[in-house]
Amino acid sequence: MSQALGALAVFAAFAAAPLHAQKAYGPGASDTEIKLGQSTPLSGPASAFGAGAGRAVVGYFEMLNAQGGINGRKISFTQFDNAYNAPKAIEQSRKLIEDVGVLAEVGTIGTAPNVAIQKYLNGKQVPQLFITAGGRRFNDPKAFPWTIPLYPDFETEGQVVAKYIVKAKPDAKIGVLYQNDDYGKDYLKGLRAGLGSKASQIVAVTSYELADPTIDSQIVQLKAAGVDTLIEQSSSKAAAQSIRKVYELGWKPLHVIGGSTASVETILKPAGLEASKGLVTTQFLKQPGDPAWANDDEVNAYKDFLKKYAPTANPDDYSVLVAYMNVHAVTLALRKCGDQLTRDNLIRQATSLNGERLPMMLPGISISTKPGDYTPFKTLRIAIFDGASWSLRGEPLSAD
Repeated sequence: MSQALGALAVFAAFAAAPLHAQKAYGPGASDTEIKLGQSTPLSGPASAFGAGAGRAVVGYFEMLNAQGGINGRKISFTQFDNAYNAPKAIEQSRKLIEDVGVLAEVGTIGTAPNVAIQKYLNGKQVPQLFITAGGRRFNDPKAFPWTIPLYPDFETEGQVVAKYIVKAKPDAKIGVLYQNDDYGKDYLKGLRAGLGSKASQIVAVTSYELADPTIDSQIVQLKAAGVDTLIEQSSSKAAAQSIRKVYELGWKPLHVIGGSTASVETILKPAGLEASKGLVTTQFLKQPGDPAWANDDEVNAYKDFLKKYAPTANPDDYSVLVAYMNVHAVTLALRKCGDQLTRDNLIRQATSLNGERLPMMLPGISISTKPGDYTPFKTLRIAIFDGASWSLRGEPLSAD
């Protein structure tokens, strides 16, 4: 009897072993490669964002393949130009899925293209993985379970700024300048929510259109309203203009700018370093052009990578920096998949991150996701510009 039971146990163990080791592949994956794709604005009105970031993504996968790929599989990466045009973005996604046969579309830039392709990709049950867009609408696991953001959403940013203002300047007379789209409106919504009962301290609100040549009149209007705390969610050009105009007016409000426009090299220097002194912002990534990180190992590794694999990309371009973080997150999720390279498992791994830190993230910042809440960033850092570099202040702030 004991011999029979022993033989049965050995047989059971032998039978179970192949099941445990069995590999599983979805479209775009095999023993030797993983097909990924991206559409990005290599031309059109947002090409300044897409071209550098797009080159950095291509270069990263070239570097990764030179190092052996992911779990022994090389990345076959296809990148198409969507010209930041919604119909074009849908067309390119169709080509990636139906012609190229990718496992996932990764790192797509901007609200408009991501909104355009969201329904199609979710209908096809293809991961729209780690998109670079901060709209709250992209965290909707029930309606769009295949869309995973990887950027601090603008509501969260507005809420964190509100927390800072309540503590740093409790009697503030707040004026808000925002871009008249989801980028600005989500931020304003978060700001109001974060202020709570103090939302009545917002005494003036004005917006601008992305195509407006200048925002000088809006700045003059906010100053005339008696504002002593200026909070703005602006594009790069508008942010540089507002910083300069505030300085030229001799106005000295507490001035808060959006985290995406805090680059020392590309925003503050053109606006003027003296004019920028005292600015406040939110941050989650190290700024390569900031002297504070001049000797940082991660920053130097980032610059070395670009020099070798994407020499035309500007290391101080914020979109390039975000793309670098993004592809590290894609790699992390794929590594966690192991030999179970299916679209279902990729989503499962991407939505079960717990305190993961990626290269270039600031101290105290990490990403976490769960099946019912795809929001990756729960905290941000506050930084103040001293005329030469950003100085982190206090502990990481949560939007909760």
